[in-house]
Amino acid sequence: MSILLALSGTVVAQSIVPAEWKFLPGDKQEYIDSALNEYWWNDISPLTGWEKQGFEGYDGYAWYRVKVVVPASMKRNAIKYGGLMLNLGKIDDADETWFNGHLVGRTGKMPPGYIGAYNVPRSYLIPPEYIRWGGKNTIAVRVYDAGGDGGLWGGPVELTNRGNPDLLTLGTAFDEEDMILTGSPGAEIPVTIRSEFRKKYRGALSIKIVTDFGEEFHQGYREVAVKKNSTATFTFRVTGLRPGFYRAALSLESKMGNKKHTFNFGYEPEKIASPADPQPDFMEFWQRAKAELATVDPQYKLIRIDSLCTETHNVYLVEMRSLGNALIRGWYQVPAKPGRYPAIMQVPGYSSVELPSYINYGDDVIGFGLNIRGHGNSKDDINPGFPGYILTNLADKEKYIYRGAYMDCVRGIDFLSSRPEVDASRIAVEGSSQGGALTFATAALASDRIAVCAPQVPFLSDFRDYFRVAAWPANEFIDLVENRKALTWEHAYYTLSYFDIKNLAPMIKAPLIMGVGLLDDVCPPHINFAAYNLVTSEKKYIAYPRAGHGLPEHFWHAKMGWIREHLGLK
Repeated sequence: MSILLALSGTVVAQSIVPAEWKFLPGDKQEYIDSALNEYWWNDISPLTGWEKQGFEGYDGYAWYRVKVVVPASMKRNAIKYGGLMLNLGKIDDADETWFNGHLVGRTGKMPPGYIGAYNVPRSYLIPPEYIRWGGKNTIAVRVYDAGGDGGLWGGPVELTNRGNPDLLTLGTAFDEEDMILTGSPGAEIPVTIRSEFRKKYRGALSIKIVTDFGEEFHQGYREVAVKKNSTATFTFRVTGLRPGFYRAALSLESKMGNKKHTFNFGYEPEKIASPADPQPDFMEFWQRAKAELATVDPQYKLIRIDSLCTETHNVYLVEMRSLGNALIRGWYQVPAKPGRYPAIMQVPGYSSVELPSYINYGDDVIGFGLNIRGHGNSKDDINPGFPGYILTNLADKEKYIYRGAYMDCVRGIDFLSSRPEVDASRIAVEGSSQGGALTFATAALASDRIAVCAPQVPFLSDFRDYFRVAAWPANEFIDLVENRKALTWEHAYYTLSYFDIKNLAPMIKAPLIMGVGLLDDVCPPHINFAAYNLVTSEKKYIAYPRAGHGLPEHFWHAKMGWIREHLGLK
């Protein structure tokens, strides 16, 4: 069934809200088929993730389907404006969406080159020829979730007519592809307006810019005119830029149609000053942690998983003991051809899971996906759960969860160094988000054994500023400190200073490549550069102006090119 809303006059339905969504974990190509019988599928709401609707802890592939009747009264508008818009809200993490068996859009990327896009609203154009006017139509959405919450969430979910605002496109045209400005603190902000109207468009264009701390920086206004069916560029002059990142909001207003657009840009991020603030005993603290780890018998155990092995690779489940004798596990993929190979260790994001499918780096590299304590298949002895993991034992730096987590990563390097098939002089580490922080920590705490590292959108950095520029995880700390009064802010910052990756960054010796999303509101680029700027080894960064916490496929190739070059591979 579907609900018709927002009537124009008394006849034309402007928006359809599909109801009676169906859901099924798993992945089969036949789920695209419009004729599929869904009687065994589960009822679900598309407005909140599947974890909150009876599928707690499920990660991986799943499908959503819904039938919707599109009235013939919408056809004229669809033909006039080139189709209908299907809005699905946000989807955690990647999706592929079909309408009556036709692929109409995808955001993020499915494994093996997985790219998440959990915070990106989905809007896909449905061409008129795909629509069964007056009859039932099938929307099928394939979703892949790497960890944590999964599925459609946030809304709105609707099939809607296009209108005048859809004939306007508002954007930017920076000369700098990454929208990172350098040089003079004065700059021109180029704004583009694309009009598909059949007559000249006239309107008022305004811009508001704030710093990434939310401080008002600049406002501008100008009247604009755009010739019919054409694109025009207008500029706003800004002065007094300081190293950091900026958020801009554009607003275009007219009786003919309004449009809004937001974007972020950076200025001289490598000059962001956020000095290291380690405690006097910082080095001794970590030397003691590594010494304690060395007293734990690792008890390495490899279990061949025949069902995952192929002609080119053998796959093993790895078990080992880490700090506090905690049992941790990972997945180990080795080229079937005998020899000694370089190895790449991949470490997980916050609440995410390392799986065998993530570590196929090619036929000339060993892949090792390590699940630190409390993640994936490493929950036997320590499992604080989520939310709350980051707060676990925060009052005591000796027991704080990340002391063990960082040592788990060092133990992972111990494991690789112990293997006869691993060339121990060529070990790399990489990961995203929390995995980016773990990459920093591993490259610092096992610095003599890491040949190259690739953190992406790294977490756990520059906490005092972090809690000013991002809503999470600050909200968890606010609850702990201000609501529950479990400890003071100074006590919290004291403990966190031992685990802040900006304090570990100067210890890194390996070449480093970092990926950054300028729209990232989980690990904003300000905190990424706070750590990056304190790395003294060979380094480079790539910034993606239209990416949030999930980076585009381009970074996968750039990262692997950097890693392979520094491992001496073609």
